[in-house]
Amino acid sequence: MLELIVLLIRGIQPFLVPICFVGAWMLISLVVWGLWTAARDSITTAKQMHQIPCTGCQFFTDDYRLKCTVHPSKANTEEAIHCCDFQPKTNPYLY
Repeated sequence: MLELIVLLIRGIQPFLVPICFVGAWMLISLVVWGLWTAARDSITTAKQMHQIPCTGCQFFTDDYRLKCTVHPSKANTEEAIHCCDFQPKTNPYLY
């Protein structure tokens, strides 16, 4: 039995270096691809979230209990991007 294991190891030994080399580069490329995909998706999400105009609206209260007096369920969500009741703050000292 021991001779069979030694024979098997000697037979596989010339192929171990190329297999490990290819495996290591595949692992590195998968990690880089995952990081690239995560960065791309987070940039896309950030661009979409920056389109939400709620903080510049006069109906935005900046209170966690009632964020918007007109559409409280839509405030600070993607639904508020094209809000028909948006009114820009004209005097920041009044709000």
